[in-house]
Amino acid sequence: MSTIAQGARAGRAGTRAATRRRSWALGGGVLWIVLFAVLLAGVVAVNVTVLRLNLQLDQASRERTELRADVSRLRSQLSSASATSRIDRLAQNELGLVQANSDETIYVHLGR
Repeated sequence: MSTIAQGARAGRAGTRAATRRRSWALGGGVLWIVLFAVLLAGVVAVNVTVLRLNLQLDQASRERTELRADVSRLRSQLSSASATSRIDRLAQNELGLVQANSDETIYVHLGR
């Protein structure tokens, strides 16, 4: 084979190799773009999830504050409802009960 033919053949082989390199480089570039797009989508998904969890945490915190206020209010109502003076007043006014005198009190001793 002549030198000219070999040079032409080498030129075509070189062109094919360059074309393969370019197509691989383009394919590799597309691969990187797709990879970064997937990673970016993952980061966005994680951020959305964190935002939702923060909203749920805020709601739970508000509910806890409301429940603590309710507990305090109910404890206050229970304390005032069980006050001895209130019970004495209700017994006298609504039931007609009176305080027993000490000389009218009878003690019963049970044998053991």
